[in-house]
Amino acid sequence: MNFDGMTDQAVAAEIGQRIDQLRLERNMTQQQIADAVGLSRVSYAKLVAGQAKFANVIAVLRALDQLALLESFVPEAVFSPLEQLKMKGKQRQRASGSRGGSPSHDDGAGDNKPEGLDW
Repeated sequence: MNFDGMTDQAVAAEIGQRIDQLRLERNMTQQQIADAVGLSRVSYAKLVAGQAKFANVIAVLRALDQLALLESFVPEAVFSPLEQLKMKGKQRQRASGSRGGSPSHDDGAGDNKPEGLDW
């Protein structure tokens, strides 16, 4: 599935549906999983609809014994051995940002093309 073309709400709803499918594969009712996590059934239904706190998503994945799925969701950053030597065991805390003075997105405002030409 290509999440790039989806809205944030649509992505959240898709994740909720996938979590609900995991629940069904374990033959659990919405109430059973909600009770296991300490949520109301309504809160679980909101999670399935993509309207949940991330902490609740984590709790449900834990109750379904699927917490390992988070590893592929946001994999741990791996630095090269040379980068690790440069950092000498320190964990990076800040980003340097872009240094070219140009924004990361192009809105076309800065190009010097005459209007009407598309090249």
